[in-house]
Amino acid sequence: MNSILLISALTLSLLLGLLAWLSYKKAKGSQIPAAVLALLLVFASINGAISYFIYPKADANAYKELVWQPLVPEKIESILAEGKTVFVDVSADWCNICKANKDRVLHQAVVVERLKDKDMVLMRGELTHSDAMIEAYLAKYQAYGVPFNIVYSQAYPNGLILPRVLSIDDLLSALPLRG
Repeated sequence: MNSILLISALTLSLLLGLLAWLSYKKAKGSQIPAAVLALLLVFASINGAISYFIYPKADANAYKELVWQPLVPEKIESILAEGKTVFVDVSADWCNICKANKDRVLHQAVVVERLKDKDMVLMRGELTHSDAMIEAYLAKYQAYGVPFNIVYSQAYPNGLILPRVLSIDDLLSALPLRG
């Protein structure tokens, strides 16, 4: 546990304890202004909110462990012949849906764990700037923009195209079950 989270948790505990004690005293007839109780509640809420937003979540950086290869369509068939699965992500820096797919799906711990599997090969095509090879690859699937995600596996040797707006369920259900 990092020190910021520890201090925040102790402060929150102290504020909530003080709030509970003062509420008890007020209920027993002590003259404690309601504004004092409200102020303590506000401080406790702010403390909790700040802790929630600044403390990194368990999966906040999990995606950085993924090893992506550049998209080379010619390699896909030989990778499949080795019994591996290929996940292709074609995106662009200017694509908001691509960014949302990364944040909401590809960077989530449950997805990262599946994508890190030893039988998984990750390929990324970058279309921030025009690239004739990637555009030809997309045209093969009658896809003319980003995002484009496809899974190749023993079950889908010609590829299973995923929806433009990814969901965790869509991606995980397209991937083969772990052996």
